[in-house]
Amino acid sequence: MGRRGEDSAFKGTIGRTHAESEPWWPETATAPEDSPNVLVVLLDDTGFAHLGCYGSSIDTPNIDRLAESGLRYTNFHTTALCSPTRACLLTGRNHHSVGMRAVSNFDSGYPHMRGYIADHAATVAEVLKDNGYATACVGKWHLAPMAQASAAGPFDHWPLQRGFDRFYGFLQGETDQFHPELTADNHHIDPPAEPEDGYHVSEDLVDKAIGFVSDTRSLRPDRPFFLYLAFGATHAPHQAPRPYLEKYKGQFDAGWDITRQEWFQNQLELGVVPPDTILAPRNPGVEAWDDLSHNQQRFACRLQEAFAAMLDHTDAQIGRLIDHLELLGILDDTVVMLLSDNGASQEGGPTGVTDEMKYFNNFQEDVDSAVERLDDIGGPHSHSNYPWGWAQAGNTPMRWYKQTTHGGGVRDPLIIHWPGGISESGGRRNQFHHITDLTPTLLDLVGLDMPAQRNGRELTPMTGTSLEYTFNGPEEPTRKGAQYFEMFGHRAICSDGWKAVTRHVPDAPYDEERWELFHLDKDVSETNDLAEAEPERLKSLIDLWWAEAESNGVLPLDDRTLELFRPRFGPGTPHQGRTYRYTPPISHIPAGAAATLGNRSFLVEASILRPEGGEGVIMAVGTENLGLSLFVKEERLVFDYNIFTDHHVVRSLQHLPIGEATVGVHFYRDGSTGTATLLLDGEAGGSMPVPFVIRILGSTGLDVGRDALSAVSEEYVGPFPFTGTLREVVIHLPSRGVGETTEDALLAMRMELALE
Repeated sequence: MGRRGEDSAFKGTIGRTHAESEPWWPETATAPEDSPNVLVVLLDDTGFAHLGCYGSSIDTPNIDRLAESGLRYTNFHTTALCSPTRACLLTGRNHHSVGMRAVSNFDSGYPHMRGYIADHAATVAEVLKDNGYATACVGKWHLAPMAQASAAGPFDHWPLQRGFDRFYGFLQGETDQFHPELTADNHHIDPPAEPEDGYHVSEDLVDKAIGFVSDTRSLRPDRPFFLYLAFGATHAPHQAPRPYLEKYKGQFDAGWDITRQEWFQNQLELGVVPPDTILAPRNPGVEAWDDLSHNQQRFACRLQEAFAAMLDHTDAQIGRLIDHLELLGILDDTVVMLLSDNGASQEGGPTGVTDEMKYFNNFQEDVDSAVERLDDIGGPHSHSNYPWGWAQAGNTPMRWYKQTTHGGGVRDPLIIHWPGGISESGGRRNQFHHITDLTPTLLDLVGLDMPAQRNGRELTPMTGTSLEYTFNGPEEPTRKGAQYFEMFGHRAICSDGWKAVTRHVPDAPYDEERWELFHLDKDVSETNDLAEAEPERLKSLIDLWWAEAESNGVLPLDDRTLELFRPRFGPGTPHQGRTYRYTPPISHIPAGAAATLGNRSFLVEASILRPEGGEGVIMAVGTENLGLSLFVKEERLVFDYNIFTDHHVVRSLQHLPIGEATVGVHFYRDGSTGTATLLLDGEAGGSMPVPFVIRILGSTGLDVGRDALSAVSEEYVGPFPFTGTLREVVIHLPSRGVGETTEDALLAMRMELALE
């Protein structure tokens, strides 16, 4: 029997004294000799044509510099959506097969949509870390179920549990660039500064990225690093510092038709599309620029200016990081991959929006009113996204957008810069490739294999194909085999230079949809449909799609979208019952983990102990553009229902007492409208009609006892913490509906509480 506490792995000898013993040190993981550093820069919703080196007139000099001394890939594809692309990028496997059919906010109950990367797929970060790399994720994650993104976890699918030593960024699919929901490692934090201080999250992210590189190189220069920098840009909200916004004023007044033609001509001259490429016609729903009203044009231009300013500002931050690598003398020994996760966004609708949530709430933008707020666009007081016309310009020369499997959704820029391993500068590569190919490429460059098992789990093989052969082989034929695509029922497959694709209409029968056929090698913009001319080839490709779908776990086809944002009530979730008890102090609760108050009746009751003059926020959800807030101000209870800056406010009829009280609000939904009634010790204390019930309250979560980020109400300056004692906030979402009267609501809640 061994000695108590003996290390069974110890390979030395232990005698009675040091002189009689032999020490031993375990081997530590070390990277293969001459392993390069790795920097992956991921942009969000940036289209094929948006970068200067791919044809745009938007200034991206630092990205262009990488292209000029590296390689531009012109036939590179993604999944058409953010979370699935990230899952493919980090695992080298197709997104359905690793549980990420769509965004991580969803869990459909099927293996292909769990909202996290399956345990049978190791990430490249895990493999590199196991082999001696220092690893850091900075920026957007969006690969953990949002129901698991609160301070209570579980943390299994957060970055630190999937191979990263450090994390600084945000877990949600988007964030306000001036008031971000931030997470450092495994805990949520407040932003370090305010927009009034010059704060912008892209600058903060790059500061942290530079710090990680400096720490690693200074303290452990023997360890190469893997830095995954995933910006929120250029996903909505399109926000940038004022000087960048001013720079682009008037730059797009010619409109999207002329701009798209100019960008297309630039692409031809740059050689990023073949000379016989045809510019695709305007997508359905995109009007001719000259047919728009004057206000529609003004509004659309300002939205595009905000996008351009954001991209330009992001490029400047990338330049800071590249300059730092150069200063340290390690740029040439660092593999830099810069890409986008999907094509340009369609979520601005036909007119564009001052707040992207208008699109998700089916709320029509009033352009004639919106032009009165033009100067807010791009700053901290807007959450804007541009219209379809500008999105298609970003996807020049192709059709459609993000979320679709046509070129506008899946064909994206990729730049690889590595002077230490690529002999050509400024080259172009046209071999067909896919986002699943990046992890195999990185492992190839480091000299590692994806393990067959990790931590006792069998791993599925990668489906990606390394691009290394393209680095110094511009004319090499593609080694990539057939690649399927599927997103929300849209489907496509590419094989041997051909592409079959169908655009799905929600709820339409899949078997009745028309497929198109394109000779992709000769038709980049997918404008010459050969389906009727080559029916046998089309049938063969469709059959191949079904075979690939079967082998990659694509089935069942599922076109549900917004309905999957609803919480799943039951054990193992933050929504075990329909009553939520929040006891301060409590961290900010991300959307998905918090009580969901959009599109429903609800009841809030808070137990407070209020001193004389005590005031502040009891509960707040959302931002200054959209949300709701319950607070105490000037001795009264106040509820603000903020419908895209149209504030509906009710104040209690009576002053609140000093000392203990129970206060709250009952919101009754009646179709598309509602009524809000304030409560004081169980009695109604004032009510108001609400003309529009918000369907989705945005991506910013819930605060208890303060309003920590962008203040929901104009009545206070955030965070406006409650200065009394806030003992508990109870939010109840009755399963059997809430009666019209406050008495019915309270009775329903208390009956359900007794049953829980």
